[in-house]
Amino acid sequence: MRQLNKVQNFIFLAGALVMVVGTIASVLMWKYAPYVFAVGALAFTSMQFLQRYEGTNFVIRRLRRMMLLSDFLFLLSALLMFASMGNVFGLSQIDYITYIYNKWVLTLLVAALLQLYSTHRIDRELTKETNSSSKKL
Repeated sequence: MRQLNKVQNFIFLAGALVMVVGTIASVLMWKYAPYVFAVGALAFTSMQFLQRYEGTNFVIRRLRRMMLLSDFLFLLSALLMFASMGNVFGLSQIDYITYIYNKWVLTLLVAALLQLYSTHRIDRELTKETNSSSKKL
C-alpha cells in the first residue's frame, strides 16, 4: 500500500476524529452536525483514495474495493444526515420517515463495519505478503 506523508496522515486522522464528533453532535441534535460530519467524511475518504495498492494480490485488491465501498457509504451517510434535517425531497410525511429520516445511522454502521474488517484484513495480508517475500530472499 502506498503510504501517506505526514500532512496527509494528519488530514486522515483529523477527518476520522471530526466524523466521530459530527456523529455525536448529530445524536445530540446539534443543527450544524451534518456539516461537521461531511467535512470529516470528505477529509477521511479523500485521503483514503490516495492510498493505492500497486501489487497483484487478489485478496488485498478485493479488500481495497470493500474499503472504497465503505468510503462511499460514509459520504452517503453525510448526505442522509442533511436529508434528515428536513423534508427537502418533497415526499409525503410517511414516505419521508420510512425512507429518509435517520437512515444515516444504518449506512454509517455498515460503513464502519466494512472499514474495520477491511483495515484489519489488509494489514494481515500485507504482513503475510511481506513475510513470504522476505523468506524468498
